[in-house]
Amino acid sequence: MAQIYKAISELIDNGEAGALCSIIDTTGSTPRHEGSKMLVYEDGRFIGTVGGGEVESRVFAEARKAIQEGSSRLLKYSMVDPKQGDPGVCGGTLEIYVEPILPPPLLLVIGGGHVGKAVVHLAKWLGFRVAVSDDRVEFCTKESNPDADYFFPVPIVDLPKHVKLDSRTYVVMTTRGTNVDVRGLPALLEAPCAYLGIIGSQRRWLTTQKTRIESGTPPEKFNHVHSPIGLELRAESPEEIAVSIMAEIIMLRNGGSGKSMKA
Repeated sequence: MAQIYKAISELIDNGEAGALCSIIDTTGSTPRHEGSKMLVYEDGRFIGTVGGGEVESRVFAEARKAIQEGSSRLLKYSMVDPKQGDPGVCGGTLEIYVEPILPPPLLLVIGGGHVGKAVVHLAKWLGFRVAVSDDRVEFCTKESNPDADYFFPVPIVDLPKHVKLDSRTYVVMTTRGTNVDVRGLPALLEAPCAYLGIIGSQRRWLTTQKTRIESGTPPEKFNHVHSPIGLELRAESPEEIAVSIMAEIIMLRNGGSGKSMKA
């Protein structure tokens, strides 16, 4: 048991995902009883056991789903008759609670200038893990962006080699121009990110799309991109723009509407 609790602590410290599977109730004969636990990692590793055999195989599969979906689940198994679909013949029943252990979402800010720095600061305050990337090394340091957790001073095209871009990653491009966006976008359009937003005017975004389409990018690849980025707040300062951007991300993450709550 101590090994599992230590592993959970390391999982959280390393910003990794997993699922804790705990037997919470049993009746009759079962391979394991209340309190037995298994920790399943996102990459398929596991430690501990909830009984082995078919029942553990089913729990393992449900744990992987729980990690992907970010939702807990209560599993109930009767272990009487495999012909009826039961995962064993011990004769008893057991309930297992599967709880995903997920790190805070990662917000990747590409472009460490004035607006990028403001977004980094606000995102960190809101509880995100925050990474900043800029091919200008001086904009991608702890001194220039003290609130960031990770730094990737590389071109956008190389980012997938350095950071995992998945359904828990929010990408905010506060880049310095269309030329940067055009070169870097292909590396991001294929990633299954929760959010991809690009700063700039409508005209800038249309120019970026046109240039990329002429270079062979299918138009449908842009459907999930948010640009111009953020909610309409008539924001002007870097700090106000950061609020606009993060408000849109929170709205989408929580399933909000963005409407005023005034009746």
